Amino acid sequence: MVNKEKYKEIIKELGAKTTLIAVSKTKPSEDIQVLYDLGQRDFGENYVQELIDKEAQLPKDIHWHFIGHLQSNKVKFIAPFVHLIHGVDSLSLLKEINKQAAKNNRTINCLLQIYIAKEETKFGLDEKELDELLHQLTIEPLNNISIAGLMGMASFSKDKNLIRTEFNHLKKLSVKIKMRSPIISMGMSSDYTIAIEEGSTMVRIGSLLFGERNHIK
Repeated sequence: MVNKEKYKEIIKELGAKTTLIAVSKTKPSEDIQVLYDLGQRDFGENYVQELIDKEAQLPKDIHWHFIGHLQSNKVKFIAPFVHLIHGVDSLSLLKEINKQAAKNNRTINCLLQIYIAKEETKFGLDEKELDELLHQLTIEPLNNISIAGLMGMASFSKDKNLIRTEFNHLKKLSVKIKMRSPIISMGMSSDYTIAIEEGSTMVRIGSLLFGERNHIK
């Protein structure tokens, strides 16, 4: 059940500086259409096949964000239409995205995922790996991708100070690498208010809008 009132509340809270990605993974197209009809255009999906199916069913002016861990062999399926790929954490994946973007005569925007949490389950680059990857791109430019910013996931914790510290680290990294008007994608249903305070320009919110996810069997 889509929470229309919560959606309107969050949109007002975010204002003009922060983009809402409505995380619609495992939710039916009908639920996405409800938010679309309220004006939402940015939706996030975690699974390639599910994203392909929904893209075919729903309005063509939707901005589809791939927010899951993307496997190189799946890039070709979303390359024709994906708006932004979050969570890129290797040069090899960037090269594959570049290759498939070129085949589709597109430039695909990507976010580099930074490991900011204190949990082993999270993916991402550390600061040294980020520096090395960016240096490599100066030597070997990839003309069909655009590094649009950074993305990170905070620890799943009730410790707000820990979460704030992790988000602040991502913001400082973004400043350090001197990106022009970079996207800083951080903050989810449980911690997006802290993320906004720490400079997030893009939040990924699912359960507050759509209810708890339906688990794929």
